[in-house]
Amino acid sequence: MPSPRFYCSFALAPHARIELPEAIAHHAARVLRLRDGDTAVLFDGNGGEYPATLRIAGKAVHAELGAHDPREAELAGGLTLVQGLPSGDKMDWIVEKAVELGVRRLVPVAAQRSVLQLNGERQDKRLAHWRRIATAASEQCGRNRLMRIEPVMPLARWLETASTGRRLLCHPENGTPLKAALRNLGDARAVELLVGPEGGWSDTERDAARAAGVDVVSFGPRVLRTETAGLALAAATTALLDWDADEATGAPVDSGT
Repeated sequence: MPSPRFYCSFALAPHARIELPEAIAHHAARVLRLRDGDTAVLFDGNGGEYPATLRIAGKAVHAELGAHDPREAELAGGLTLVQGLPSGDKMDWIVEKAVELGVRRLVPVAAQRSVLQLNGERQDKRLAHWRRIATAASEQCGRNRLMRIEPVMPLARWLETASTGRRLLCHPENGTPLKAALRNLGDARAVELLVGPEGGWSDTERDAARAAGVDVVSFGPRVLRTETAGLALAAATTALLDWDADEATGAPVDSGT
């Protein structure tokens, strides 16, 4: 059985002995019921990971770190998912699965047809919640770098930000097939996928995106749910561009994110 993995929000160093934060210590000793001398893997989000031996005495849990292992599980290119805010807890699912699929950055967008509206303290709490989900998903799936989740912003503001690569807006009608659009990617090493909320993008949003240089793409004859579309596009883009870096050992390609 693989050793459990824990994310530490502070910098780790080879052969150090550290005391695990209370939340991680509780999870290790009380939830997973690990024992003194059991092994684990720790990572700090800066790349690579550290094998560790746990020393458990009461509520205190220390980790004796081994040598740094540069193993990575990142894609060979930078993938950004710009997701129109869906209703309910659908974003929780999207965040978790986007991490598993190797998405490097997720941008929640308040679209015209978004049922969910977030602002102020409520938005801050939801963002912190999504980031906790992303951390847990990284621990589970073997990624040693955290997916970056931006604060919620209007689509118009996102369109004004500097592009890190090819921008593609998913629309069930009048779009270039995804495969054909990616054929013209050239030397770009980053793709930004725009997926609307329930009800899709409005005509105004689609026109604004096109005016900002975003290409409209389609993905098959079926209409996908918002919580399916972005994940399906991410998986297809990864496969079509051969970005699945199974044997990656170094830092991911810089996409400006």
